[in-house]
Amino acid sequence: MNSQQDVIYGLMNELEEALDNKGFPLLGFSVVKKDTVTNILDKLYAALPDEIKEARSLLRRKDELQYEAQQKAEKVVADAQAEANRLLSESDLLRAVQREAEKIKEQVITDCEEIKRKAVDEAENIRVQAIDEATRIKDGANIYAEQVLTNLEQNLGQLQEIVKNGQVQLERRRMESEGQPNYANQQPEYAKDFKMN
Repeated sequence: MNSQQDVIYGLMNELEEALDNKGFPLLGFSVVKKDTVTNILDKLYAALPDEIKEARSLLRRKDELQYEAQQKAEKVVADAQAEANRLLSESDLLRAVQREAEKIKEQVITDCEEIKRKAVDEAENIRVQAIDEATRIKDGANIYAEQVLTNLEQNLGQLQEIVKNGQVQLERRRMESEGQPNYANQQPEYAKDFKMN
């Protein structure tokens, strides 16, 4: 799972780099080749966990399952109706067949509704799991971005300190080259009387 997340994070970073690469920063616009973004998105879709892909497949299959269940129900009802028509000449048998056909029809409708309910419940469970996984990925990306920004802030502080030290050194050298005494390395006269043992 970690390697899958690493692939996704890597592709997200690649997408960020593509967006930051060119544009008009003062206007807040980026110019990116459509092929570049499409390629990265294709890789992201390919890197998604199998559960999300299965959820999408199940949602696509939901209508097919409902259609198949409806076809099955219609076939059973049609078969029952055909059997009833064959027995039209005998009224007692016809009533019995009609009652049985009605029972079969109700049973088929009940079965179809149960199949539909189970398919919808399963699709909803997979959707919730996919949302949870997407939330975890988003939270991980936010934590990673915060860590990167914190590191950048620390590095900038260190670089600022280095620049200040360099400026002090350059000023000291300038003063020495102009012939002015460098008081930083001189010891005052009164300090000779106070020596530490």
